[in-house]
Amino acid sequence: MAVTRKTPELLCPAQSTPHEFKSLSDIDDQTFLRMYVTTLTFYKKNPSMEGKDPVKIIREAIAKALVFYYPFAGRLREHTGRKLVVECTGQGVVFVEADADVTLQYFGDTLYPPFPNSDDLTLAMPNNRGILFDIPLMFIQVTRLKCGGFVFSNCFNHTMCDGIGLSQFLYAVGELARGTALPSIQPVWERHLLTSAQPPHVSFAHREYDVGTGTSGGTHVSLDQMVERSFFFSSTEISALRRSLPPHLQHCSKFEIVAGCTWRCQTIALSPKPDEYIRFIGVMDHRKQINPPLPVGYYGNVVAFPVAVTTAGELSKNPLHYAVELVRKAKHEAATSEYLRSVAGLMVMRDRPNFTMAKTYMVSNLRHVGFEQMDVGWGSAANGGMSVGTFWPTANMQVAWYLGLKDGFVVPVCLPLKSMKVFEKHLQVMIATAPIASSL
Repeated sequence: MAVTRKTPELLCPAQSTPHEFKSLSDIDDQTFLRMYVTTLTFYKKNPSMEGKDPVKIIREAIAKALVFYYPFAGRLREHTGRKLVVECTGQGVVFVEADADVTLQYFGDTLYPPFPNSDDLTLAMPNNRGILFDIPLMFIQVTRLKCGGFVFSNCFNHTMCDGIGLSQFLYAVGELARGTALPSIQPVWERHLLTSAQPPHVSFAHREYDVGTGTSGGTHVSLDQMVERSFFFSSTEISALRRSLPPHLQHCSKFEIVAGCTWRCQTIALSPKPDEYIRFIGVMDHRKQINPPLPVGYYGNVVAFPVAVTTAGELSKNPLHYAVELVRKAKHEAATSEYLRSVAGLMVMRDRPNFTMAKTYMVSNLRHVGFEQMDVGWGSAANGGMSVGTFWPTANMQVAWYLGLKDGFVVPVCLPLKSMKVFEKHLQVMIATAPIASSL
């Protein structure tokens, strides 16, 4: 695949916007979120849009959307106590148009990662964690395809919003592209609503931020022959795994089953020492838990990172239900209104600590986030989500974004080739040896 890019430009709001400073919440400016994350969505040809240019339409719509979401056009600054604020400068986001000499078919029939040549479809960041040096908060590329479809990629600074907040912005882009004068959901900043109380109060253990365990150490994982694959868990396969669970877990969610299964298989594949502590972190949207509720249109981070901790030996030797129960327990402990406010308090009391990243499997379920709902005239995207999974070998940390496909989940996995073969073998065994459904 050959991709021709034009010179990147700074795309500013279509009208003048206030020059002011806006504080981020104590959930937004966590150390782990001080990075850029890239989404990738694919659009099919729409005969009714024949002769129209998606690049021109999207460029104009983003400029209009930035009038309402003008903090995205600003730059981050750090104040006392490592507190992040946005200087609303109106300098704009980076935008680039591109053309690829392939059709949508090139990326596969099912459109899930890893995508071939995905680096050509996204803008490379100058420094993924250098967010305080006057770097734009969003990098957008629109790539036309020979078939009349296109690819939309958006690399955004995670301190500004979570996946649902970004989807709200993209939905507004679609509405404005189709001719509406105002977004149907007006953006709400109000980040003080998730700022720590004074004095700060911490009411949970928050082992996701454990002190003293470091970010590396333990079993070394070689970077040789790293490979990326995606595994599709169909509804039938998930039902088979469910039948292996004891009665009290029969009503757990599909996500809990898939996450527990993948965590266990990955641990076996990487073969850490039996006494090494390992972790599972499930990224959890807290909008339904917050009380009083956040206002409609709030687009900041409303995510918690509850953790399950065990040893590699315990996870590997025990059946699937052990892993599923740990995942479920971590989620349920965090499912209270107070949990996120406790995180905010901890951020202030402990100078915004990072996660304990060592030997951690982190999962974010994007099934209902809605990246694919941006409709600029070509309809909803054929598929939308993150481009790849991520593996950080220095910390033995894997980050996976689960995508929805039909009635199941697509799970991206990034492992050394030898470990990937072990992972696949154990996954097949777990599904194949699950109890057969009763015909009664």
